[in-house]
Amino acid sequence: MSARRRLSAAVAGLAALALALSGCLYAQIPPVAPDTGVSPAPVTEGVAPELLPYYGQELAWEACGGAGFDCTTVTAPRDWADPSRGELQLAVVRHRATSGKPLGSLLTNPGGPGASGVSIVRDSLSFVTGQRLSSDFDVIGFDPRGVGQSTAVTCYDPAQLDAYLYDIPPGVRGSDERTASLEARNEGFAQACDANSDGILPFITTENAARDMDLLRAVLGDQKLNYLGYSYGTFLGATYAKLFPDRVGRMVLDGAVDPSVPGSEVGVVQAIGFENSLRTFMADCLTISSCPFGGSVDDAMADLSALLARVDARPLPASDGRRLDADSLMTAIIAALYSQDSWAFLRSALGGAAEGQADVAFQLADLYNGRVGGQYQDNSTEAFRAYNCMDYPDDGAADDAALQERLEREAPTSAPYWLSPDVCDAWPYPPTGSRGPITAEGTPPIVVVGTTGDPATPYQWAESLAAQLAQGVLVTRVGEGHLGYNRGNACVDAAVEGFLVDDTVPEDGLRCE
Repeated sequence: MSARRRLSAAVAGLAALALALSGCLYAQIPPVAPDTGVSPAPVTEGVAPELLPYYGQELAWEACGGAGFDCTTVTAPRDWADPSRGELQLAVVRHRATSGKPLGSLLTNPGGPGASGVSIVRDSLSFVTGQRLSSDFDVIGFDPRGVGQSTAVTCYDPAQLDAYLYDIPPGVRGSDERTASLEARNEGFAQACDANSDGILPFITTENAARDMDLLRAVLGDQKLNYLGYSYGTFLGATYAKLFPDRVGRMVLDGAVDPSVPGSEVGVVQAIGFENSLRTFMADCLTISSCPFGGSVDDAMADLSALLARVDARPLPASDGRRLDADSLMTAIIAALYSQDSWAFLRSALGGAAEGQADVAFQLADLYNGRVGGQYQDNSTEAFRAYNCMDYPDDGAADDAALQERLEREAPTSAPYWLSPDVCDAWPYPPTGSRGPITAEGTPPIVVVGTTGDPATPYQWAESLAAQLAQGVLVTRVGEGHLGYNRGNACVDAAVEGFLVDDTVPEDGLRCE
């Protein structure tokens, strides 16, 4: 099997994971003004007659999740190209503006694809928006189609998902036996997703999700879409801008995904990003007495490579009976690199693995996979694969040998464990997405935020997206970890909030040290 599909979209960029790993406490949101009980009328001007039943919906809000939070459900067509093919439900949460005088709605998306916007807004609002945005906007979280509380992709029960994510396949890494086992595992997973998802898999695409966002804009009563998208949410936002440039209001895309990068290269670029972040982690680790490594950064990386090979040859038993191999240890490493605040956990996990202990590494891997106490908190694993398999076309022109050579040269620690058969090769529906630059001609300025040491959405992607967009404006956070806004950099926060609240466009190329 070609490497081209195995290399695509190898790692999810989840803002929610950065939250879970950060351990930070954010300021409490001030009390919310009482609800007047009055909702704006839906915006239906210019809507095609067959879509009026959707765009004309009156929302029924119910209190949920504490003071100031309301929830509702919006009905959308399964297939925007043919609304007669059935419907699905979109779960939505609103946090009412604490000022009582909202500028309008601010839609948010935390990434993935597959992260729940409802959960993160309801449970961790101060991670998604600072107090100024929460004061001046009704902050909206939603679960995109296929995700969470919306009509969801469903594949496996927890025991089956455990086996899919953590079981160690037979055979030596790279052998025909191992490859065949992994391909059979993917085939079983794809078949289960198709059997248990009530026919929605062909319609779980970013383009359909972007059209859902326009529906949400309209039923919320907003003429323009104000939007703050993180990680994968930047691709969702850019897709919206491509489809509806005249309906874009104030849009910020933080932790950009570059839509012009073919699927065959996405995983390679991410592998290099994580390798670079791992080297930065090692440089910091070597200054701390509890670091399990010594010598230079190159020495430490060589020792880590040896540790991964050792664990792969002799998996480590965990207290719950699972066994830690190099794949699960790599998942733990990746998870911890999303936030510099989690580097202490990574030191502990690697030190434990060096001493034959697997529990801390499994805690990080479980956090990445949304697993708590043997149960999965969401369907992000299933939704992530469903979106990527429909969004990324098979890049038949890819030079697999050149991609592999680049991976081994620029990410040597990760390279032996980065490639594996891709579930998309077994997906029951062909991809309908495309890859290419998004210019979004006709929009107002769109602010793109990039972080120089972001491993999951490397900084070069932010530079590229800002350059592609006809009205792109680049803001740079100099630092480590995933995402830039609301991460302790006052310069970035002021630029984002000044733009969203006051419509003050930042200087293009603003660099926040």
